[in-house]
Amino acid sequence: MSEQVLTRAERAAPTLDQARAMLAQVWGHADFRGMQAGMVAEVLAGRDVLAVLPTGGGKSVCYQVPALLRPGVGLVVSPLIALMTDQVEALVQQGVAAARLDSNVALEDRDEIWRRARAGELDLLYVSPEGLANPGMIQRLSALDLALIAIDEAHCVSQWGHDFRPDYRNLGRLAELFPGVPRIAVTATADPRTQQDILASLKLAGARVFVDSFARPNLRLGAERKEGGRARTDQRVVELVRARAGQSGVVYCGAREACERLTEALVEAGISAIAYHAGMAGPDRDRRLKRFLSEDGAVMVATIAFGMGVDKADVRFVIHADPPRSLEAYWQEVGRAGRDGDPADCITLYGPSDIAWSLRRLEGRPMPDEVRLAQVKKARQLYAMLDGAVCRQAAVRRYFGEDGAEPCGVCDLCDDPPELFDGTVAAQKALAAVQRLGGRFGRGRVVDHLTGRTKEPQNWETALSTWGVGADTAPRGWREVIDHLLFEGLLAEDPNDGKPLLGLGDAEGVRAVYRGELDIRIRRAPDAYDASTRSGNPRRRSAVRSPGPAEVLAPEVQVRFDALRAWRREQAATQRVPPYVIFQDRTLAEIARAEPGTLEALGRISGVGQSKLSRYGAAVLGVLAALA
Repeated sequence: MSEQVLTRAERAAPTLDQARAMLAQVWGHADFRGMQAGMVAEVLAGRDVLAVLPTGGGKSVCYQVPALLRPGVGLVVSPLIALMTDQVEALVQQGVAAARLDSNVALEDRDEIWRRARAGELDLLYVSPEGLANPGMIQRLSALDLALIAIDEAHCVSQWGHDFRPDYRNLGRLAELFPGVPRIAVTATADPRTQQDILASLKLAGARVFVDSFARPNLRLGAERKEGGRARTDQRVVELVRARAGQSGVVYCGAREACERLTEALVEAGISAIAYHAGMAGPDRDRRLKRFLSEDGAVMVATIAFGMGVDKADVRFVIHADPPRSLEAYWQEVGRAGRDGDPADCITLYGPSDIAWSLRRLEGRPMPDEVRLAQVKKARQLYAMLDGAVCRQAAVRRYFGEDGAEPCGVCDLCDDPPELFDGTVAAQKALAAVQRLGGRFGRGRVVDHLTGRTKEPQNWETALSTWGVGADTAPRGWREVIDHLLFEGLLAEDPNDGKPLLGLGDAEGVRAVYRGELDIRIRRAPDAYDASTRSGNPRRRSAVRSPGPAEVLAPEVQVRFDALRAWRREQAATQRVPPYVIFQDRTLAEIARAEPGTLEALGRISGVGQSKLSRYGAAVLGVLAALA
């Protein structure tokens, strides 16, 4: 076995200069970005790698380029059919011999793929972790010469991560099954603890670890507390999408029913909206995904069943109608916006009922107590960021262990820094009221007690020291204080069959608030009671946050850009592939600006590789010539 390892290492001697030449030839990029060159060099040398790069950071290139240069076929383990399909289609467009094996591939096509693999006609072969559990597949792979093994979305291996998949745990045996084959595990979201679990589970003890900055400066992060019930939340989502009319985006919902309901509301508002969730049949989901990828300005309304690895470059916004489960899930989902590097908006709507649902979901799942506590902490850290008062990007980067994260300057909190108010006394009153009421009432009843507005109160209630103690504050102000205490974990809600009851949360934290040892800082001073309104709440209007300005092209450049996009749309329809796998918008915009007149000049534009130049170059020049 040691002789086989030595032979493989001796043969695997491509240089980084060769890798750069391959990158330019196939992808049309002059050089690697950030940490890519170091990662590629390690794999070319036959060594293992763990890479944590942000979404859009070019993780796939770090195993695709070495797979083209090292002898044999590159094996890529990927968790979703949509992800595999997207990457294979893009590679084929670039002239790379790539294929996938999944449940959607017909038997005769599978036989042909294995024949090509045995004949050395494949550069990359994509498989699922479930497929690798089949002894027959392992036996066939053992007969091949493997250039490398890439494990995509490697956070799925970790029980500490946000998307744990048991089948990923079995991938550690690849180290023994294919000794001497370099392995590269890549992910966009893994905190330090998850990184250590990935290394241990995949048996990557000697791997070099690359962790890039999690900064996404083109993403404008924002968060809003939900106001009112479900209908008001739906209305707010429609307002936010309407403000971005004509832009492609994703709206995430927590449940299938919400996807259908919101899609209907958006369609009624004149938006090209598409519902997508796991309750749909596979072929139906595939059709909807293809429509989203090919249609300009389409909005996908989806559960988390959608999106992993989907590389639509021009997604201009991601709106969470319901918050995700953790900061890892949040960062992966908002990362589906702005993959082309241009500005994109990411807005999350959240409320105390959302965190209560997250905690109930964790209670209902079978898992070790240690893991459950870790997941509860992750949920609370997400809501601390959403309801916090410091730069959102900096908060996320610190969560992932990144030191020295500076304010981004573009999130809602940087753009309009909130003034923090001392809410310690208000918190003491609210906590004391919940304690005196014995956890027997919900939020509205506690607010009535604090303001002294309970209808027909009994003597025992009016005798409590907390009765009417907050009469000078508007009911809405008290609800915001209670919401903040829920986010902080100082209050907790018992679901009580859909009629939540308020009780005290973290006992040590509550005692610290009572003793004045823990200051409570809230983002907005509680409103004073307004006797001129029926509810006691002051009058206030909610504004629609408008998107930031998009890149403006000169009029003559815009004409060329629109013509190129129309040509691309026709090509995509003919080939039945997403438009961006032909050329991304950024590349078309650069072509429109440069207005190249020769194939040589066109080939110098970033994103135009040799394969695409040969395939599309004459047609692109023809589009430009027709406008001259």
